[in-house]
Amino acid sequence: MQSRFRSDRRLTVRMTVTMFLLGLLYVVFVAALIALLKSWVLVVVIAAALLAAQYWFSDRIALFAMHGRVVEREEYPELHGVIDRLCAMADMPKPVVAVSDMDMPNAFATGRNPDNAVVCVTTGLLRRLEPGELEGVLAHELSHVAHKDVAVITIASFLGMIAGLMVRFAFYSSMFRGRKDQNTVVVLASVMAVSAAVYAISFLLIRALSRYRELAADRAAALLTGRPSALASALTKVTGDIARIPTRDLRTAQAFNAFYFTPATGREPGIERYFSTHPTLQQRLDQLGRISAELGEAATPGRA
Repeated sequence: MQSRFRSDRRLTVRMTVTMFLLGLLYVVFVAALIALLKSWVLVVVIAAALLAAQYWFSDRIALFAMHGRVVEREEYPELHGVIDRLCAMADMPKPVVAVSDMDMPNAFATGRNPDNAVVCVTTGLLRRLEPGELEGVLAHELSHVAHKDVAVITIASFLGMIAGLMVRFAFYSSMFRGRKDQNTVVVLASVMAVSAAVYAISFLLIRALSRYRELAADRAAALLTGRPSALASALTKVTGDIARIPTRDLRTAQAFNAFYFTPATGREPGIERYFSTHPTLQQRLDQLGRISAELGEAATPGRA
């Protein structure tokens, strides 16, 4: 079903190009592994099984990892009410609503499609945000669901995950197998080299796509709610509060940065912004400021 979230042709084009390049890379990667390992059945079966598990169970894995639990309307009536209203505005199915008992203020969406989606917020986010700010954050997450961002990123990240596993497999094989003939050494070294190259390329492609999809979700949320200033206020508040959380307390959450409303890094990136899953705070606020001006809204809070 087509939602009322405004379509984003630039996002669609970038997703299509990225998926094409990753698909091409995947074919080359699998072909190289088959040639090196001499067992196409093993490679294909393992790859297919891991992809299926990641695609079908991504929502459960994410909720489990982030200590999220499904909550009913009786327990969180205001949260359900905001999501009900946004889903009605966007003409999209209501996702499962979950809450994670974490002080870190954040939110994420997961699930393979709009009919099997979960939107999860942390208790830290609920405590800190005003109703309008919360609406902006939830609209951002629902935009990810409507545009199938979660499924695309899940599938796209699969190749990098496989390549990373292959590097580890080859590395530990070289450590624990004792003496090996020259052919075995060459095969293991080749597997590591190919896997490392594939991982690096897929990493850069996915990060570039992820940064753009966050800007696209901000834009879609601002246009749906008509209140880009509320979303900007939420971004400023959440980013500032995360920066005050000790880095050691953020490390567990950082593995899921690609799915979060704002990354759990605790600081604005420098040169590493080119490898980040999200645009900088200033880039996001600048875009929302432009949308605010286009809509004739009052000046965006938290900006000079």
